[in-house]
Amino acid sequence: MNYQTESSWSSYNMPTRSNTASGGDPLQRIERLASENAVVIFSISTCCMCHAIKRLFCGMGVNPTVHELDQDPRTGKDMEAALTRLLGSSSAVPVVFIGGKLVGSMDRVMASHINGTLVPLLKEAGALWL
Repeated sequence: MNYQTESSWSSYNMPTRSNTASGGDPLQRIERLASENAVVIFSISTCCMCHAIKRLFCGMGVNPTVHELDQDPRTGKDMEAALTRLLGSSSAVPVVFIGGKLVGSMDRVMASHINGTLVPLLKEAGALWL
């Protein structure tokens, strides 16, 4: 698999908080990271669903930027908690952003793929050219 990893939202409203000692507001950091590349995945390296979503995008010819939260000891846990709150679910990963906008977790991405709306999103974001 060829994807870019970095250890270093926005169809949902993201509440803001004051800065924390672990590198600033996790939601602001997520928003900044999500807007830096066409496709951004927040993942945990040992998660099978995260692996599956990365394979889906790579199989489509998309080179997503992947942020492995478990490999970021400074802010990974805070970002994972912020993603959980944002999605309102018990599982925070994988979370996919396309064109800086939150698509959602595995179920939303797969539903978009099945109903044919994923490819147009990827083209609009500049992640696919065909």
